[in-house]
Amino acid sequence: MGATRVTVAIRNPSDPDRVWEGLFLVDTGATDCLVPRPYLEAIGLLPEGQRRYGLADGSEIRLDIAGGKIEFIGETTWGTIVFGDENAEPLLGVTALESVGIEVDPRNQTLNRLPATRLRGFRVIGS
Repeated sequence: MGATRVTVAIRNPSDPDRVWEGLFLVDTGATDCLVPRPYLEAIGLLPEGQRRYGLADGSEIRLDIAGGKIEFIGETTWGTIVFGDENAEPLLGVTALESVGIEVDPRNQTLNRLPATRLRGFRVIGS
């Protein structure tokens, strides 16, 4: 099974003209998006806190995070951006994918739009 990559733009919500665009690995095993720290700093994103993440080898690490605007394949969402090491591969996590109604087809290495974004438990009351 191969890897799926997509062009993603990360935009500074405080200064929308400041944006970094790159090729991201679509990682359904990652919750949040990860971007090398120098790119985030270049668009003026600064850490707003830290979060503990579990790694593939079972270890845990605390990493800096910030909120940002995430744009890909004609969709826009807001999400947690993780400050990765300088040489880290950018990752597009599952939260961003699901929030805009995109699913991954690992067999064909494609991203597919769902007919509608899921909102379970929501009911329209009255008319």
